[in-house]
Amino acid sequence: MGVVNITPDSFSDGGRYFDAKAAVAHARKLAGDGADLIDIGGESTRPGALPVSVQEEMDRVLPVLEEIQDLPVSVDTRRPEVMQAALAAGASMINDIEALRATGAIEAVAAGKCAVCLMHMQGQPATMQQDPHYDDVVAEVKAFLDEAVRRAEAGGIDASRIVVDPGFGFGKTAAHNLTLLKNLGALSSRPVLAGLSRKSTLARLTGRAVEERLAGSLAMALLALQGGAKILRVHDVRETRDVLNVWEAYKAI
Repeated sequence: MGVVNITPDSFSDGGRYFDAKAAVAHARKLAGDGADLIDIGGESTRPGALPVSVQEEMDRVLPVLEEIQDLPVSVDTRRPEVMQAALAAGASMINDIEALRATGAIEAVAAGKCAVCLMHMQGQPATMQQDPHYDDVVAEVKAFLDEAVRRAEAGGIDASRIVVDPGFGFGKTAAHNLTLLKNLGALSSRPVLAGLSRKSTLARLTGRAVEERLAGSLAMALLALQGGAKILRVHDVRETRDVLNVWEAYKAI
């Protein structure tokens, strides 16, 4: 899954693809580099980020989505109105950091046939990294994901459409993230998406600035593969595809 942030304040690319034409060009580049799925989002969810209006989010996302309908596209949103508009415009997946907890979100997804990713987050983006705490991070994240899947299925979303995301960096310390990564296979019976690319845990581990975290991101990708992740959400698609190719060749022997 290749990431395209259509925002002016993304932690990873600083608004480089805020312009719709730049976002479309980058999406096509990522597809050419080997992305199976393009994840576009119009609201930054970096630590400390403030929400944008529904209309502003749609104004950012929909023009890009309309230009890349020929690609499998995931839309990163937590708003039912945006979900509905994105699915009507041809999105293949909804990637929701709030795990369809907003009123009307389950209904919006259940009405179509798209895939959906249900993510764990403690708190809200504006404050989630101030003092994250868990008594047992693996047990608590697993319980949340199990309940999110149960709610989605009860709302009419078939189990075959659901993947889950432990939410690395969303209300978690570096130690929490590493513990979840080490126990990835225990978190859910559903396919797991891992989004570790360029995140601040790598700054704590390596001291590298965001633009210097490629090696660390690739190491995280390999660890996630070893842990059983089925989808890798990454910024550096070409390099991660090389890791995946080597991994698959190794596993095939």
